[in-house]
Amino acid sequence: MKLRISLLIIISMLLASCGISTGKGTEQKEGEISVLRYDKLLSEYVRSNSFSAMQKLTMDYRMPTKILIEDVLAIGTVKDDTISQRLQKFYSDTTLVRLMNDVETQFPNLDAVEEGLTKGFRKLKKEVPDTEVPLVYSQISAFNESIVLVDSLLGISLDKYMGEDYPLYKRFYYDYQCRSMRPERIVPDCFSFYLLSRYDMDYHEGTCLIDLMIHSGKINYVVQNLLDYDNIGEAMGYSKEENDWCRGNEKAIWDYICSNDHLHARDPMVFRYYMKPAPAVEMLGCQAPALIGIWVGARIVASYMKKHKDMKLKDLLEFTDYHTMLSESDYLAS
Repeated sequence: MKLRISLLIIISMLLASCGISTGKGTEQKEGEISVLRYDKLLSEYVRSNSFSAMQKLTMDYRMPTKILIEDVLAIGTVKDDTISQRLQKFYSDTTLVRLMNDVETQFPNLDAVEEGLTKGFRKLKKEVPDTEVPLVYSQISAFNESIVLVDSLLGISLDKYMGEDYPLYKRFYYDYQCRSMRPERIVPDCFSFYLLSRYDMDYHEGTCLIDLMIHSGKINYVVQNLLDYDNIGEAMGYSKEENDWCRGNEKAIWDYICSNDHLHARDPMVFRYYMKPAPAVEMLGCQAPALIGIWVGARIVASYMKKHKDMKLKDLLEFTDYHTMLSESDYLAS
């Protein structure tokens, strides 16, 4: 279940009402994002079963604890009398103990994540002044949600970003799924989830493939710009070879979509073919990268923005007439 964000509470109110402590000994510079290491406190509690650690979980970190217990793990409610023992027992599983140790080794600090989030949110705040920057924390979700968004909180499940060759992944995931579970995908995933939550897809009876392509492409186009990726493939996590293949076959891909009458299709199976993670997509007699519909959608958006140079990212994010966007993009017209 993807948790939706409602960014209506400013950070100062959050700190006062939700019981979040930064745990930082030094004052944080304005505009800089510091990730709260909730995962370390959770590990401390599981290892020692200490009363003081549990107090911090339930008092200083009430909301992350509630979200973890009730929404991510779904093991009960924070009001249950035995929930602290249940939480400790849950994470005492041999596999999860190893996972917590490995997370601590893989992520001794989150400097690169903090730098990327700070850079991206500063730019987004400049482009969209009413942006409410969420309070970011890290957790261990036992291989559940990668990114969690609730109210003004953004949780990063570090156990979902251990690297595609991480041994424990082989037990639970296919190889193609592991490709996106790399540390360098944390920051772009944070922004993708954040933007998709704030600018949600408006599904209706007439929603068709081109709507989904351009909406998802728009989000990835904005992420590319916020984080200064060289191309849309890089922003999406494609390898150089995959992005080069898409660029080299772009016209043929578009012709394939149009000639098969998929552009205005409403069939969920067609949506899945172009928009869902998979090992690859059979197309043009070879293996095309998965999520090819998102890549094409982002290219349409890029073409549209070149013809509308005065349009700001804020206006783009709020623009949802995707059929007009396609017609005014002159995509692949030249």
